[in-house]
Amino acid sequence: MSTSWLSPLGITFFPTLKTLITDCPYVSLFLLALGSISFAKFAIKTVGFLLQTFVLPGTNLKKYGAGKGAWAVVTGASEGIGREFALQFARKGFNVVVSARNASTLATLIAEIESSTPPGEKVQAKAITMDFSRLHDEGSWKHFEAELQGLDIGVLVNNVGKSHHYVVDFVDAPKQEVEDIIAINVGATVRVTKMVLPGMIKRKRGLIMNMGSFSGVSVASPMLATYAGTKSFIASFSASLAQEVKAKGIDVECLNTYFVVSNMAKIRRATMMVPMPKAYVRAALAKVNLPCGALWTGRPFVVTPYWSHSVLDYLMNLIGWKMFFVRYTHDLHRGIHKRVMRKLEREGKKQ
Repeated sequence: MSTSWLSPLGITFFPTLKTLITDCPYVSLFLLALGSISFAKFAIKTVGFLLQTFVLPGTNLKKYGAGKGAWAVVTGASEGIGREFALQFARKGFNVVVSARNASTLATLIAEIESSTPPGEKVQAKAITMDFSRLHDEGSWKHFEAELQGLDIGVLVNNVGKSHHYVVDFVDAPKQEVEDIIAINVGATVRVTKMVLPGMIKRKRGLIMNMGSFSGVSVASPMLATYAGTKSFIASFSASLAQEVKAKGIDVECLNTYFVVSNMAKIRRATMMVPMPKAYVRAALAKVNLPCGALWTGRPFVVTPYWSHSVLDYLMNLIGWKMFFVRYTHDLHRGIHKRVMRKLEREGKKQ
């Protein structure tokens, strides 16, 4: 070699780029190829993410029977995201089944659906009152299943869910709250899916949308351990089921959701990062089967449809330092917990 890599004292030093190119052309070519591949992968992923998030439309809902007499079943439909799914599916031409615990709220929603449908596009709507936390109430579950019998169900939205009353360490979380979160988020989702899926397979078409969350799908969430664990289950369940039924004409996706204005999130005001339910659902229906911010992140069949959530999801995975986000989330939740405890203490002194 024309250039030594040793100093006069015999100590090795890192070769300069010129030395590396001159003395090790094959190594240089390998590193150049590796860098080019890495950059190309980054560029393709970024372009794909931008196109899916801001340009490309998702699967047309007519594939699942919109305007052809098919039904959309929405659980947890009494308020927030679930309510908006019911309203927007009706406007897309689906008949709608809504289910939740509050019968009077469901009755109001049914009336709104029937009165807000465009002239000449009359849809049917029916309500099923159901407490999804009562997994062992066989009478209620048999009634729920009987109400679905004979319906051409094209879409199922497993929206019903429960979170912690406030952020708290798992060891201090109320036992009943923990059990209800698991029963509703996991048990009810699986049970309703088990009821609806056979009919979809028989008709060779269907869409199942399972509500995920950044807590558990994008990052672990200390002080929301049970809730985050159930959402991690939803992501894995959705991906596994999606691959099973894809060839049978059924699409399954896990909706990866950051904060949305809702009672469950205890957020009342919309921001760039926190949309109103109407805007979120509009995005979810426009981006069916498009991963958007979840594109090529090792989470198959996860979609992050709302644009600002998509950008955040993309950036989090681009950075890739998951423990940073876990620690940040933990610090954030500890601060929230302290404020909640001070508020409860003040309220206790007033009594």
